[in-house]
Amino acid sequence: MRSLVAAVLLALSSVPAAAQGGRDCPQCPEMVRLPAGAFVMGAAPGEEEREGVPQEFRGWSQPQMRISIGYSVAMGKYEVTRGEFAAFAQATGHQAGSSCWGLGSDGRRGEQQGLSWRNPGFPQTERDPVVCVSWNDAQAYAEWLRRSTGKAYRLPTEAEWEYAARAGSQRARYWGDGRDGACRHANVADLTLADALRFEKKPEHFFLCPDGYVYTAPVGRFIPNAFGLYDMLGNAWEWVGDCWNENYVGAPGTPAYRDGDCSRRVARGGGWVNDPHNVRAAGRSGVVTGYRYYVLGFRVARTD
Repeated sequence: MRSLVAAVLLALSSVPAAAQGGRDCPQCPEMVRLPAGAFVMGAAPGEEEREGVPQEFRGWSQPQMRISIGYSVAMGKYEVTRGEFAAFAQATGHQAGSSCWGLGSDGRRGEQQGLSWRNPGFPQTERDPVVCVSWNDAQAYAEWLRRSTGKAYRLPTEAEWEYAARAGSQRARYWGDGRDGACRHANVADLTLADALRFEKKPEHFFLCPDGYVYTAPVGRFIPNAFGLYDMLGNAWEWVGDCWNENYVGAPGTPAYRDGDCSRRVARGGGWVNDPHNVRAAGRSGVVTGYRYYVLGFRVARTD
């Protein structure tokens, strides 16, 4: 495995940075075409233990696999914003529910009537990532982009998402291992959040730095990764296309996983309120497709 990782890293060292893309329509997300390349998908040996992943969640990102992205694919430069989703809702009349899992007036988390992507329970700008959207909502948005532009928009596959998130790095996070530097690169569970909501500042639950945002941040406020993509970790969890499986045994590689529990789909990247062990390139979770959560959004991919 060590020689495999070395070979992949050598290959990636010669990959140029992704070319900047553009928008296919005024209300479409800005896209970045990814460079072709290869990487090792999944958590490195010892990473889950070092990062404090709970025992019941270990092994979800294993065994590691060598993945090649040899076709042309573009990824959203940012998470889909609230303003972009609003344009879709206005154009189609799509209804994205009237409840969302979030914080109640008593400070407890749970299913809250009256919360939605329009009102996730905290203030947002039109440039914040849309949250409180289900996998079905995200699919409907991608289908609208396909119809509107005639181009192959969709949710990214797990492999595409992790390739884009790593951007040539095999570290736990695209800015490195450990916790240093998190607040310059991502909106994470941090001291700003802990102070505002009076949470105990335990290192297993918080990055011990201030990122300046209590809730979601407008997209593009932090340092992008080497592919020019923003918020691939933190800010909002992101839906991808794959059905849920608890490990990568038998995984198809670059295509989306179509076997397994398809009533649940994979979410990646962690969000503004999550423990640090969730904010990793290899971190993943399985979520019911109709579920809406105040820290869960998405970005789109496009096959070129």
